[in-house]
Amino acid sequence: MNIKNRLTIMNFFQLFVWGAWLTTLASYGFGFKKWSGQDFGIVFSTLGIASIVMPAISGIIADKFMNLEKLFGLHHILYGISLLIIPHIDNATTFFWVMLLAMFFYMPTLSLSNALSYTILKNNNYDVVKVYPPIRVFGTIGFIAAMWITNLISDPSSPLAFGLKIGNNLTHLTGMPIQCNQFYVAALFAILLGIYSMTLPKCPPKNEISNSNASLTEKLGLQGFKLFKQTKFATFFIFSVFLGAALQLTNMYGETYIKDFKNIPEFANTFAVQSANIVLSISQISETIFILAIPFFLKRYGIKKVMLFSLIAWVLRFGFFAYGDPINSLWMIIMSNIVYGFAFDFFNISGSLFVETTTDSKIRSSAQGLFMMMTNGFGAVLGSLSSGFVIDKYFTEDGNKNWHLIWLCFAIYAAVITVAFALFFKHEHKPEEIAEVSH
Repeated sequence: MNIKNRLTIMNFFQLFVWGAWLTTLASYGFGFKKWSGQDFGIVFSTLGIASIVMPAISGIIADKFMNLEKLFGLHHILYGISLLIIPHIDNATTFFWVMLLAMFFYMPTLSLSNALSYTILKNNNYDVVKVYPPIRVFGTIGFIAAMWITNLISDPSSPLAFGLKIGNNLTHLTGMPIQCNQFYVAALFAILLGIYSMTLPKCPPKNEISNSNASLTEKLGLQGFKLFKQTKFATFFIFSVFLGAALQLTNMYGETYIKDFKNIPEFANTFAVQSANIVLSISQISETIFILAIPFFLKRYGIKKVMLFSLIAWVLRFGFFAYGDPINSLWMIIMSNIVYGFAFDFFNISGSLFVETTTDSKIRSSAQGLFMMMTNGFGAVLGSLSSGFVIDKYFTEDGNKNWHLIWLCFAIYAAVITVAFALFFKHEHKPEEIAEVSH
């Protein structure tokens, strides 16, 4: 099997083992475990905490001490073992600590997978810019496949008899409720991926940080924090935190929002309610399509306007959910999922490009890491904890959530961020800054 095919398999399962449980965690927590919104927010914050703490540590290990393919594989094996424990936990606090451990192992692999793919392709004389994007798309396809499979094997309300048969067989083997199957599937394939990854071409440590005179900041790859001294970058990173707080909200609550329509008799037996995860997978399908449009939009409108378009799309994402339902306004739920691809891709890509084209090459990697830390780290923690508190305090009565007002609140939040970004973030469009993206 050639290198490109082997990396395609790796990328497919890299996101498969995340997508198997990520979008169904709310249903598992709210519906099966009966957690409060604050309990769930605390549990979901593990993704952000791990994104703050672990990538720099894993990067140092890969640079100095361990082959990249072995470190990547070890992370997945330990992640899989951690997931095997989760179905046996009832207490939300204990669940938090075990999930945090699992995220400590998994979240660094999001950047390690890119580094591993780049290194192997370069070592085999491939044009990374040309070859890697089609390989990476299979990661999103893996995420979609996991969402569909999870709907079949871990959802008791699934209308697909064949899927329920598989789910019941797996339940019989594990001795756990069907809602726990998502974690067993993710664990199994994570461990297999870990073993498989260790067979990939060797990527030994580069020992890039060998200068004994290097500061601790340089050794930890944190030079990018110096950018906060510049108003433009400080503004950008602050907005990255506030937008990062919104990025995972629909992954957190999307499935349980749709499933809660089952409490209304006229919606209970609709396809959307019984196959919520399949409906939500439209978001990931949309991602794969909008990625192709990014070079055109960047070239025509520039980085700031594209980021602004993304923020407007987040307002629409939440707004469509606020007014959608599984029958009369199903189109709004579908449109919300389609808009997600634009909202998610355009900010991440254009934000990354802004960092790439406006920072010194000596701190560029650190700056990119800082961008990811602000959005997926501090932003995700802020969104997880604050949304759980707000939903519990203002939008939950007798255990029932007012999803219309919840999504409307999120839409207003995104609208405020959009207006503030347009007013305070200053960046002049330069056509040459996106030239390499058009290749």
